[in-house]
Amino acid sequence: MIRMKISINSQRLISAALLPVVYMLASCSKLVSISDPLDRVTNGTVFSTDDFANGAVNGIYNTMLTENSFGKGMTALYGALSADEVNLYQSYYNQYNPVNTNHLVLIGSGANRTCITDNLWISAYGAIYTANAVLEGLSNSTSAGLHETARQQFTAEAKFLRAFCYFYLVNFFGDVPLALTTEYSATATLPRSSVTDVYQQIIKDLKDARDNLAATYPGGGNNRTRVNKWAAAALLARVYLFTGDYSNALTEATNVINQSALYVLEPDLDKVFPIASREAIWQLNQKTMSQSSDATPEGITFLPGFTPNRDTILVNYLLSPQLVSSFETGDKRKQQWIDVKPVYHASISAYYNRKYKTGLYNQILGGTPIEYSVVLRLAELYLIRAEAQAHGVGGGAAAAIADLNTIRNRAGLSDLPGSLSGAALLDAVAHEWQTEFFCEWGHRWFNLKRTGKAHSVLSQIPIKQPWAGDQQLLYPVPPGDISRNKNLIQNPGY
Repeated sequence: MIRMKISINSQRLISAALLPVVYMLASCSKLVSISDPLDRVTNGTVFSTDDFANGAVNGIYNTMLTENSFGKGMTALYGALSADEVNLYQSYYNQYNPVNTNHLVLIGSGANRTCITDNLWISAYGAIYTANAVLEGLSNSTSAGLHETARQQFTAEAKFLRAFCYFYLVNFFGDVPLALTTEYSATATLPRSSVTDVYQQIIKDLKDARDNLAATYPGGGNNRTRVNKWAAAALLARVYLFTGDYSNALTEATNVINQSALYVLEPDLDKVFPIASREAIWQLNQKTMSQSSDATPEGITFLPGFTPNRDTILVNYLLSPQLVSSFETGDKRKQQWIDVKPVYHASISAYYNRKYKTGLYNQILGGTPIEYSVVLRLAELYLIRAEAQAHGVGGGAAAAIADLNTIRNRAGLSDLPGSLSGAALLDAVAHEWQTEFFCEWGHRWFNLKRTGKAHSVLSQIPIKQPWAGDQQLLYPVPPGDISRNKNLIQNPGY
């Protein structure tokens, strides 16, 4: 009989947690007998050699790219809809539709109530369960075939990925259960831990990852689909910024920026997202078991379909007027990362996100990707360092302006005035975040919330009227999980 322990008291997590284990078994070249009990396989055979353990770690990455996973375009889309970047277009009525841009709706009743954002929670905890299982398997293995250097590398990767998942959970949902084991008795009735406590664990995991990961990428070469030391430092810099630790944010960002042999801002904006991007710090390879095409999740999500003669588009998500109007005259990011075409059977033209070039309309099933989903890239570290310095650490305002100018000059824009300081300088930082990272991994949504600007910016947007209330700044905890765990409390307003 197959036995399995679940990290969160939720029957709906069974499928999210079981799938990664299947990936782990499959990634081990099918050398593991399926007749073995699952708990013995994952704690024994899978961690008996470096190669088998490597397959188990790959299973965590694969989890984040399964259907309806937070890593498969969902984070970028929901963040963009919740912020002021994208509006849903309902072509049947030829009108904008504010659903999912402001009014999150719970449907059903009792334990069957659901919300469109539930899969963010479910898939993130599925990946966390897999990371915890890998950490336990690595720790418990006494096999001579699992060498200490491999154990150290894989443990660090699993800690990074667990921290990455918790970063998105805490920013979408606020307080969340902090599950650090697969032991059911320890996690079945976990209450929500405070944002502060979750960030402390994230920082601990990322520091361990940074200190134990290799500076090069696993597998050698320029394949950046597995994390290294600098990916951990980059995410740690972001976390320090989010928690107001500007000194450490500055330090970690600088350490990554200084790795000029590995990372360079691509002068050509169209070279930022292809596989060979020198700006990419961490990418996700979409060609896993869950997807056979060469298109990235972002490309599939944001690129429209085209009519046969390609003169008009079939579009689901339009870039908002607020985003389009935020670009300065001559900004190459608007010229190269945004396009506009008439909408099929409508009397409007629509702007759309074209950072990625391969989507539904031109994907090739079984094709070789030309671009991967970029999760972390060097430009972010310049903005993190600029914002930290704008808060008075390091070189202060002058150094912050220099970092902003590095990003602006790449976009074809002139230098900022050297006299900028205080609130005006922070506004300039926020502007570069907005125009550089639109529709990427929820950056704009999270930045508006952490800087206290979400209400003043979002509540004034016409399409978001009537403003449903600031409870919309946190997503609802899946009601089914609450019904199964008496210690889980719903976010206010739901």
